[in-house]
Amino acid sequence: MIFLEFLLKRVLQGLLIVALTSLIIFTLLRVVPGDPVRLIVGGMAPDNVVQEVAEKMGLRDPIVVQYGRYMSHLVTGDMGQSYLRPKSGMVAAGGEYVDPTRADMADVWGLILERVPLTLLLAGTALVFALAISLPLGIAGGLYPRSWMAKLAFALQSLFVSIPNFWLAIILILFLSVKLGLIPALGYKGFAYVILPAIVLAVEIAPFIIRTLTTSLSAVMQADFIDEARVRGLSRRRIVFGHALRNSAVPLVNLLGIQLSTLIGGVLVVEYIFDYPGLGHLTVVSVVGRDFPVIQGIAISISAVFVFINILVDLVAYMIDPRVEL
Repeated sequence: MIFLEFLLKRVLQGLLIVALTSLIIFTLLRVVPGDPVRLIVGGMAPDNVVQEVAEKMGLRDPIVVQYGRYMSHLVTGDMGQSYLRPKSGMVAAGGEYVDPTRADMADVWGLILERVPLTLLLAGTALVFALAISLPLGIAGGLYPRSWMAKLAFALQSLFVSIPNFWLAIILILFLSVKLGLIPALGYKGFAYVILPAIVLAVEIAPFIIRTLTTSLSAVMQADFIDEARVRGLSRRRIVFGHALRNSAVPLVNLLGIQLSTLIGGVLVVEYIFDYPGLGHLTVVSVVGRDFPVIQGIAISISAVFVFINILVDLVAYMIDPRVEL
């Protein structure tokens, strides 16, 4: 019963968050300077053509009317059609006019579904790399807080935090791809193209995992129930793996949920630098072209993913430690 109440409450909260996100993004896109219709029809198009296309697209209606029309389609699963991308995938260039109201423009939901698997692959690989770096260092630093391993963990997390992701991306491309030719860098033609951007993202999130695990495990190892376990004669191995790691996992699970959400929604720069065809790359291109429906669809999709991951993290934390309040 408690579980169902929790699930219903979080789902309702999630729907409210998604609705507010859609409203904020929808409004901001329409009040910022610049007319997307002018970009669509080309800078040399006469004003009467711009006005005709804008009215045809409904972009001259009041924002409240536009938002109501958009939400009425959204509840049926229709995110609209791209302003710039035909279904052929070829985006018009050089100011060439493409009628955004015609039937063969790309469906926003289809564009997002096409890119989501690649972004999830990149985010998942980056998380695996980050855990491979962080878990040994974090556990060693938490178990032996005054050892050289703890100092190494602190030094690496300080170094990783100080490295800008765009600088690291450029260095890896120049050294590993251009100079040595070990790993491909730009585009996507297989898993090998995921490695370099995943390393950049892993370096970005690893310090937070190391710090959280070190701090949490160190605090748990000083708790009273650990002393009681020692008095009962339990081996150190059993104390660490059976009690300490489990109790220190809850803060780590919460952090991983935040980092995974950040990875999915915050890979804009990295994907653009590596020309990786994920959601981040699509977002940057759409923002530059003021492709309103695509930007709105991505924002709503990412906010929905945030909500889902937060609910999942709470459930996993409760399964690890039932004392956690739902």
